[in-house]
Amino acid sequence: MKLRSKINLYTAALFALVLMTMNLFIYFTFSKLTFSSHMEAAEAEMKKSAAVVAQSLGKIPEAELLRAYVPVDGMIQLVSSDGTGFPTITSLSEQKLAKRPPRYFASETSSRVEYFGRDYSFQSMPIILPSGNVGNLQITTSLEPAVRIVKTLRLVLLLATFVALIPVLVSSAFLGKIIIGPVTSMIQTMSDIRRSGQFKRLHIEVKSKDELYQMGETFNHMIDLLESNFDKQRQFISNASHELKTPITIIGSYSSLLKRRGLQDPKLFEESVDAIHSEAIRMKEMTEQLLLLAKHNEQWNLQMENVDLSSLVFASVKAFENAFNREVILEHPGEPLVVNTDEQKLKQLLFIFLDNARKYSDAPITLSFGSEGNGAFIRVADQGIGIEDDELPRVFDRFYRVDKARNRKIGGSGLGLSLAKEIADALKIQLHLTSKPGVGTTATLYLKKY
Repeated sequence: MKLRSKINLYTAALFALVLMTMNLFIYFTFSKLTFSSHMEAAEAEMKKSAAVVAQSLGKIPEAELLRAYVPVDGMIQLVSSDGTGFPTITSLSEQKLAKRPPRYFASETSSRVEYFGRDYSFQSMPIILPSGNVGNLQITTSLEPAVRIVKTLRLVLLLATFVALIPVLVSSAFLGKIIIGPVTSMIQTMSDIRRSGQFKRLHIEVKSKDELYQMGETFNHMIDLLESNFDKQRQFISNASHELKTPITIIGSYSSLLKRRGLQDPKLFEESVDAIHSEAIRMKEMTEQLLLLAKHNEQWNLQMENVDLSSLVFASVKAFENAFNREVILEHPGEPLVVNTDEQKLKQLLFIFLDNARKYSDAPITLSFGSEGNGAFIRVADQGIGIEDDELPRVFDRFYRVDKARNRKIGGSGLGLSLAKEIADALKIQLHLTSKPGVGTTATLYLKKY
């Protein structure tokens, strides 16, 4: 059975049970009150009649006296203490009551009796007979009017119960639709996700912040997390392919150089081995950082130390020139400059900007560094296509590409600058990007001095 059918069935059954319980309470309460009211009326009539009959006995013949007080639908009689009955007077509709054998009661009696399948009110009161003995004046009155009222009430309550179930069934169906609607939408959305492989979310109407709204919000949040984790996996693959390409190119270049001239030139051999070893270490560190970037929530494993900025820049530029056969113009004051940073992370950051400059410009790349105020700066400038002002704030977004058509030819995944931004944030380096379309782009890194 579907959940919607269960809701309809359980709601209708519960309401019917409540309604029947309430109707039964009303029925029995009203029945009791109705019969009690008729019994009280019969008892009051009995006391009134007994007072008059007691005064008139012996003065008026018993038959005539009793006929004057016989109920419209009942019987009146006198009963002696030995159970002998005087003439019994009945109404035309209740003549069968005369067949009841008389019975004497020592005290006043009021009860509800059944005779021939019908309900009666029986009243008996002690009275002084003309002979001086104690007897009973007994009046039996039909309770059929009360029975008819109770039967009518029972019929009305039954009809009311069935009529009330109609809107209950309609409302329960409507309620089931309201409750099951988001669940059905969720099932449809999950089926669409399974069929299309694309992440989708529920459309939520913000009418009330009830549990159904919270369920939809929770589902959408879960989809956000799943999509985020999926993107992180995809970003890890893209980042890895993007960032490992440069050190692999350097290692490949030096390996080829070693193969051709390494044995004949010891100096070249030493330089190549150092470069390959350095890039291998950088690749290892980079892979670890890419894993951290994929996890996103874990901290960068920084090794902060005092680093000679000049030596770091010279080594990075030389490795870059050898790997890509590109000219890099260095501009620096020539004075010692020490900064407190992570050497491998800073080198990785520098390679990102040099590689971007290489991709978007065939002209020589200008790299300058030096002191500025209480800190140091590294500035990488190219003479490439440049970036529009409205696109400049978004270049650090993951997968964002300024010129998508050109990027397809150049390659890359649009992750270089986003990775650079995360590395810079980890190193507490401020990044500043300026660009002019057709002129070029300048990236400036602001570091703290030692």
